This record gives sequence, C-alpha cells and structure tokens, in this order.
Amino acid sequence: MSDPLGLIGSAGTTGIRPAIAPRTGGAGGADAADGASFKDVLMKNIEQVNKLQQDAEKAIEDLATGQRNDLDGVLIAKQKADMAFQLLVQVRNKMVDAFEEIKQMRV
Repeated sequence: MSDPLGLIGSAGTTGIRPAIAPRTGGAGGADAADGASFKDVLMKNIEQVNKLQQDAEKAIEDLATGQRNDLDGVLIAKQKADMAFQLLVQVRNKMVDAFEEIKQMRV
C-alpha cells in the first residue's frame, strides 16, 4: 500500500517532519537549513493525490471502453484515490482548525 501523503509510517520518517525543523537563519527570513518547507511537502502530496485520481479515472475509462478487463485493479485504483483524497481533506481540516485556533489568540 502506498502512502501518497507521507503521513503513515514511523514518526521519525514522515514527510511532514522537515517542515517543523527549527530555522537557523536570522531575521532575514532564510529558509530551513535542511529539508523541504511545509508548503513544498503539501504541494507534492496534493500533486500525488491528483495523480492517483487521474490514474483511477483513466482506469475506469479503460474498463468502460473495453481496453482493460481487470475489475480488481480498477477498484483498487479507485479505492487508493478515494483514501488519499479523504486523508488530504482531513489534513486540510486540521490546518483550518489550527488556523482558527491561532486566530482566536490574543496578542
């Protein structure tokens, strides 16, 4: 089973981990010294989910037109795309919740 969002697995090897690494730059706004930023990781995972959905749609079209005859493979592709999308929506919901919580903080 693939992990298109990189969120499943051991805690030390997730794709999100580098995004929370401490910044080493000064006040000049330097990027993180190592690893990708949270935005880069998020965009990469959105692209992976999009690719899974496109692959599933292609598989469904191929099955409908008779170019493909393995129903199991099509169902698995569709389930993978659905699971990846649901996981992405959950990540979005958590980010919106975190934003709302930060917005409520008094400065």
